[in-house]
Order: sequence, then C-alpha cells, then structure tokens
Amino acid sequence: MNTWKDLLSNQIDPKLAQDIDVFETQIELKKQGKVEDKLFAETRLRRGAYGQRYDNGQRHDGIAAQTLTFPSKEITKGPETMWDAPGMLRIKIPYGGLSADQMDILADLAEEYSDSISHITTRQDIQLHYIHIDDTPTIMRRLASVGITTQEACGNSVRNVTACPIAGICREQVFDVTPYAKACSQFLLGHPDAQDFGRKVKPAFSGCAGNACGLVSIHDLGFIARTRLENGVVERGFEMYVGGGLGAVPYPAKLFDSFVSETEILPLSQAICRVFGRLGEKKNRSRARLKFLVDQLGIEEFRRLVQEERKILTHDPAWTEYLNTISDYEDHPLKPSTIDPIDSKNDPDFEAWRATNVYVQRQPGYIAATVTLPLGDISSYQLRQLAAISRRYIGDQVRATVDQNLILRWVNEADLANLYKDLKALNLGAPGAGTIVDVTACPGTDTCKLGIASSRGLASELYARLAAKSQEFNGAIRGLHIKISGCFNSCAQHHLADLGFYGVSRKVKGITVPHFRVVLGGQWENNGGSYGLTIGAVPSRNIPEFITRITDQYLKERQKEESFLDYTQRIGKKALKVLVDEVAVVPSYEEDSSYYSDWHDPREFSISDIGRGECAGEVVSRADFDLQSAERIYFEAQLKFDDSEFKAADEKAFAAMLEAAKGLIRTQNLDITDDPDAIVEQFRKRFYDTGLIQDKYAGGKFAQYIFQRHADKNRQFTQEGARHLIEEAQLFLEAVYACHSRLLEQPVAPLGLLGAAGTTPQLRL
Repeated sequence: MNTWKDLLSNQIDPKLAQDIDVFETQIELKKQGKVEDKLFAETRLRRGAYGQRYDNGQRHDGIAAQTLTFPSKEITKGPETMWDAPGMLRIKIPYGGLSADQMDILADLAEEYSDSISHITTRQDIQLHYIHIDDTPTIMRRLASVGITTQEACGNSVRNVTACPIAGICREQVFDVTPYAKACSQFLLGHPDAQDFGRKVKPAFSGCAGNACGLVSIHDLGFIARTRLENGVVERGFEMYVGGGLGAVPYPAKLFDSFVSETEILPLSQAICRVFGRLGEKKNRSRARLKFLVDQLGIEEFRRLVQEERKILTHDPAWTEYLNTISDYEDHPLKPSTIDPIDSKNDPDFEAWRATNVYVQRQPGYIAATVTLPLGDISSYQLRQLAAISRRYIGDQVRATVDQNLILRWVNEADLANLYKDLKALNLGAPGAGTIVDVTACPGTDTCKLGIASSRGLASELYARLAAKSQEFNGAIRGLHIKISGCFNSCAQHHLADLGFYGVSRKVKGITVPHFRVVLGGQWENNGGSYGLTIGAVPSRNIPEFITRITDQYLKERQKEESFLDYTQRIGKKALKVLVDEVAVVPSYEEDSSYYSDWHDPREFSISDIGRGECAGEVVSRADFDLQSAERIYFEAQLKFDDSEFKAADEKAFAAMLEAAKGLIRTQNLDITDDPDAIVEQFRKRFYDTGLIQDKYAGGKFAQYIFQRHADKNRQFTQEGARHLIEEAQLFLEAVYACHSRLLEQPVAPLGLLGAAGTTPQLRL
C-alpha cells in the first residue's frame, strides 16, 4: 500500500522532504525514549507543532475541547509534552499569499485531521488545532506538495515573513514589496546563521509608511519601501528598522538605516541574525528578544556591530539573484478589465458590504474584496468553495491579512455583484472589514496554555452585538479597532488598538472572576505608530458596557473631527479612569452569578470556593490595601508620564512595585519598613528564592523587573525608559496579585516561623 510519502515523493522540494523525514525519525526516537523532552520540544516547535491547552480549554461556542471527536482520532487529555494529547500546527504563509490549490489542501487537512477549521493568525499564518503529533509528518508532506512549509513556524527561529496584503495593488505604495518579502523568507528559512537564537525573530515588509498593513514598528526586522534618485536613475531600497516587539512590554522598532539598497537587505538581515545569535540573551528568556539586545547596546552600537559583521560575510549569490526575476512576481489578472455599471439599488446588503469590504486598486477596473472572518476562522467547506470562487474570478490572488481576514485581489469590477452573491451564499459576505465590528482575538483560553481569560468568547459576544447595530454607527466609531488578548503577551496586538483588552483575573470574596485590562492610546495606522497603556481592570461581563459608554462619551464630547486617540489624550487618564471605575464593580455571586463565568463558557470559575458564613461582614487583609495603594501609585506614574515628567513617572512606577512587594511580605506576618533595600531583600528571600512568585503565567519573570530597577543605581531617566518601566510595573503587579491569590488558597509557612519539628503555625492571611 502506498503511503503519502510515496505518493508525494516527486512533488516535494528535496530540502523540505529531508527535513520532514528527520522530524519523523525524531518522533520515533521520542517514542523509544531516546530523545529527552526538552530537545524534542524545540524540535517539534521548529516544525510548527505547539502544545495545546485542554484542562480549561473552551471553544468560543462553549463546547468543551476535551470532549470533541474528529474523523481521525478521539481527543483525550494528555501530558504537557504534547505526546498523547493533540496540539496545534502552525503553517507559514509568507506575505499571506495563497493559491487555490493551497486552499484546497488546507481545507482537506483541517477536515481530515482537525476540527474542520482553519484559523488565520495576526501574522498571516494558518493554524490547525487538535492535531495529533503522529499525523504531523503526513500533514507536512501534503502541505509541501503545494509549496507550503511549517518549518520554523515556531521555536527560536525566524518566523513567518509578513507583508502588506494589498502590496502591488495599493494606491499609496512606493513599490510592490512582495518579491522582497518572498526572497527574505526563502533566504532565512533554515539558514545556518539563523539557528542559534535565544528567542524568535519576526520580519515584516510594508510598501508605505502611513498605513497599518505591515506593522513594521512591532517587528524585530522591519522594511518600509523607499526610492531615491542616484545619477538620474531611480533606485529601490528600504527604510530599515530593528528591535520592535509587543509581548508583555512593547518596544517600538528603532531606525537602523533611512535607506538600505535592495541589494543589501538580505546580507544585512544575515548580519543582524549573526549578531543576535552571538550576543543575544540565552538563559533568561524574558530578556532574550532582539528588542532587549538593541535596547541594551543602544542603536548606534548595535548598528556598528552589524556593519562590522556585514564586512566579513562571505559573498552569497542568493543576496541578489532574485532581483533578476522581479518581473516574475508581478500580479496578472485572470480577466481583462471591463468596467460595467453595477445595478445594486435593490440590494442594500450589497451596498453595505461594498462600503467596508471593497478596495479600489491602483489598476483601473479592478478591486480587492475582503472576506470578513469572525475570530479568524473559516470552515473546510467554506475554504474549499472559496478556492473554487478564486479560480472563477481571480486565479491565485488571495492573501491573508494581519487582522485575520482574507483578501481576494484583482476582481474585475464587472464581476463584483456576482462575487458578492457567491460569498453571501457561503455565509462569507458579512460587511464590516476593518471597522469596529471586525474584532481581533487570540486563541485565549480556548486552546492556549497561557490564556487567562476567554478572548475569543468576549470577541464573539462583541462581534454579535456590534454587527447587529453596525448601520447605526457614526463614521468616527465605525473606524475604531478592537483587539483582545487572553493574557499580557499581546498576541492580538492589543497595544495598537483604539480599544485594547488583555485577560487577567481577580479574587472577589475568595472567588476568581475573569477580568480584562483596558488599554487605550494605541495607534493602528503608521505601521503601528504608538502603543497604548492600561487604565485599569474591568470584569469580563462589563466590557461591552464599557465600550458603549466610552464611545457614546467620545461622540458627545469630541471636538470637530477629533480622532478617538486625540480625544483620549485630551481628556487624560483621570477622566478615562472614572469611566473604567464605573464598570469595575463586581456584584456578589448571589446578586449575579454570571460574572463568575467567562463568555460562552457554561462552567463557573472556582465554583468550589463559594462559601457561606459571610453575614458577619468581610475581612480585608492589609495586603489588599497595599495592592490597592500600589495600583493608585501606578496610575499616578501614568499621569506623570502624560505630563512629560519622565523622572517622576519612573520613580512612581518603581514605588508601585515596592508597595506591591511590601504587601506580599506582610502576608508572612513580617513588619517591613519603607526602605527599598529592605523591601527588595525580603521580597527576593521570601518569594523569589522560594519560588512562591513563580507560576505558569511568568510570575518569576515579572518579579525580576523590581530587581533590575532596584539595581540600576545610575539610572538615566528617559521617556522610553519610563514607558518600559510603567509596562513592567503593571506586569509585576499582576504577578503579585496572582501570588497573593495562591496564598489565600493554600497558605504557606513564612521563613523563620516554622514551629517545633518543622510544624507550621496557623497564619492569618
């Protein structure tokens, strides 16, 4: 009987085939116990295979993940190593480009091995969930047969190279960046100089500076198209950026060079990889991204090191060979342009869709149509039919977007009405692309092990509510962006949103309640032009009400054509905090139990913790007051930052960390002074060295922020430094909240207070 390996042997690139063979061998060796877990974890991650959450995982429709059954195998729980349990497979789609044949294969694989859902990510990848590790080599071979790889989609590697999805058809582009993004992806894939990183490297290309299509500012390597006139000849090149990244603490990318010739982008990228591999952090993963190395060295020194590295590189023909075939990458329409009037007077749905989902290309007679995908999901049936639609109207001109949609490019304007009818028949004709309705969300608690709150559940609820009244929105509201992450890591890019949210949790009378931190002040345009800061935490159930209140107030109080960003900056954080506080109150469980469950999740948070005997009143610990005080000081730091008092903002942020640490120390019945040295010493001794602050949400990593700031005795007070510390202080406070919650659940004996023979005296926490 022929296997997929036999059937596809002549259709797969030999290098990809060899890599898949090696991985298959590694799987077999792991089964035999000949490969340790740590090594195998990085091996599978570098092939795109992630572990997946099952203990608390809920899909956005409320179906428990551990009860699902799919055509290939029944899903059961398994160990953290993702050996017996299914996981997620991330599939690289360079610059988001998809052909009809590739969509067919993806649809088949999702149907045969997953839950019949292909998920578009915010970096133009596609993810299949609930995949068995034993099936991954076959899946990889079938993907490779149509030119797709999962190689280095995860792990400490160069990730998917993203690019503007309307590159080549954009009316504002300098030139089409597609061939450069493709060349960069091919050149760095598996490159020997890109294999020794402490963390990942994410590249991005943009054809212009003003739009958000490429989001260069949030990437490790970023390229914005530029031209210059040299000896009467127009020369192509790029404005090159390095060291950007979101994550827990966002860093804007730094300008490496205002103009890098097209002949130099690949050798310079190689040189940057070599410097990062040699000097980047390896042990402390919380400081291992390129952004930290650039920040540590300074952009001038980093630039000097890269330029020196570039001088000693051995010439590689691949640096420039692709430039000889740039014309091969030019898009060609399936049909000639024939502009006919479109009669849609009797179809308001079509007009609503055309108003938000249609982009007029730079080429006369052609448009690009966005297929809005709520939550970034498309079923196998829909994807297969979309492939057929592509063959009918546009050929292979489909691209994934950074806001989790798909764009059909080079649609003849005369075909637009018929295209819409075909999409609508597939339930793919929803309007609202790029508007407030088009909510972006990461997987959150559905499948991610780091998820704290249900980002997809909240996004699903918001989409339903906003879509129902989308026609009522004022234009100023329609253009806002909502982005929701399940934790602080900003996978949904909440730092760039007009209205950003990330999941946290709070204890209310001993019961865990899902919350989201509100992030305001982000800018989606200008390639992610500015990052927002958090204002406060709101219970998940009240997020829809908060959005209604703040948008209503914005419409009522805005000045002329004032943008939402300008409005929030004008009224300031004090006024915004009032809005947050108004919806921050959580009713008791008896008053409204819905607050104690997440969106579209029938289960209740920590239902076993619900107790009686509360009629005598509430006991509030000193630590609760200290944490409240820390939040107040943290907020004051933000106000100082807004007033450009960066030294005061920095000092306030550090003071908030000290106040929170002091609160934890007091839970161990220890009187502590306000001396920073004493607080840091006792915090390290009692919570960091003992591991009490460590948890699966990176509490130990965030604890290091207070040590780093305390040790910086010759601190330079800068705007960027203050901003970073404010972000770090918030994450530190969240780690303290989490630690305090665990102490309430499982009291731990303080150091030095053990009773006779090691017994533990009862503590009042």
